[in-house]
Amino acid sequence: MNVPVKPEIGFDDFARVDIRAGTVVKAEPFPEARKPAIKLWVDFGADIGVKKSSAQITAHYSVDELVGRQVMAVVNFAPRQIGKFMSEVLTLGFPDTKGEVVLAAIDKRVPDGGALF
Repeated sequence: MNVPVKPEIGFDDFARVDIRAGTVVKAEPFPEARKPAIKLWVDFGADIGVKKSSAQITAHYSVDELVGRQVMAVVNFAPRQIGKFMSEVLTLGFPDTKGEVVLAAIDKRVPDGGALF
């Protein structure tokens, strides 16, 4: 998948994007979504709480294996209506060679709500 490099930005632009670590506490199939997806409920700790996300990750992940997994998400985008589900955060991932989403990984456990820097 060939995606062009985006224009250069300043550090202040990057600093406005709030990327946090959280733990998936609930996951459900999302059969009503236009593209195959899973509904996630992610705990970002006491300051942010549990937020919902619709993630197109069905090619590599099952509902059962997601609960307890830490993920990274953008927590300061405006909520987005996905069908009848309100997605409150953007869970981050990268495309594999077929364009299917692989979750961005945290390789050691970190506190929920921890910010990327």
